[in-house]
Amino acid sequence: MLGTALHSAADCGEVTRVPLYDETQVRAILLDIEGTTTPIDFVTKTLFPYASRKLEAFLRENAADAEICGLIQELRAQHDADERNGLQPPRWRDDSEEERLRSSATYGQWLITGDSKCTPLKALQGKIWQRGYARGELRGEVYPDVPVAFERWNRQGKAVCIYSSGSVLAQQLLFGTVATGDLTPHIVAFFDTQVGAKTEVRSYRKIAVAVSYELREFLFLTDAAKEVEAARAAGMQALLCQRGAPSKAAEGTGPVIRNFNGIFPA
Repeated sequence: MLGTALHSAADCGEVTRVPLYDETQVRAILLDIEGTTTPIDFVTKTLFPYASRKLEAFLRENAADAEICGLIQELRAQHDADERNGLQPPRWRDDSEEERLRSSATYGQWLITGDSKCTPLKALQGKIWQRGYARGELRGEVYPDVPVAFERWNRQGKAVCIYSSGSVLAQQLLFGTVATGDLTPHIVAFFDTQVGAKTEVRSYRKIAVAVSYELREFLFLTDAAKEVEAARAAGMQALLCQRGAPSKAAEGTGPVIRNFNGIFPA
């Protein structure tokens, strides 16, 4: 049985059904976060600015922590790579502990401004957000149809998985603090850039192995056309999810969904 969506034929006004995915194959639903389960504005106007404001103070307060020291070292390595690649990051100084902290904070701010997917930055952001969630300064946000869809898919025996450039910790914090209640019990696995970039075919193969399902048994939903292409190239079924106005990025990706209501409806 094929999951379908209704479309009006422009030339005659007829309503036709366009196959979206093969329901008989799907056992797991893999989801992007930003623009798919969660409004983009929550990430860009709430989470990113919060991490940016708190970054330097967080680094200073945790400068002696071995894990944070390790992340700063990883940032330095990424900074050097950016310089080699001609990206012109802000200057990094290691003349003293004070200079090193300032440099790591300044570089971190630069990465945040550029929406970098840098793994150590994402790890630091997750830890900063963890404190914000614990203090009640942050609360996760999802689209209204998401909690309903999670419950519906679980009842149908579908495994819900998350794949985002944000760290696993950040993902768990977001879904664990939404207004309707903790959504993490509905999610069987979280994946971040530790498995690879979301535009790389091999990343999706690693996810399939980790969940112990065949690639064809996944349906991936994301707002990024290049991610749809990568997942399909790996062997997954994938659909573009556009919550807002249609964009040219959807061209050539096939049918587009606007919400989760038609994905394994009750």
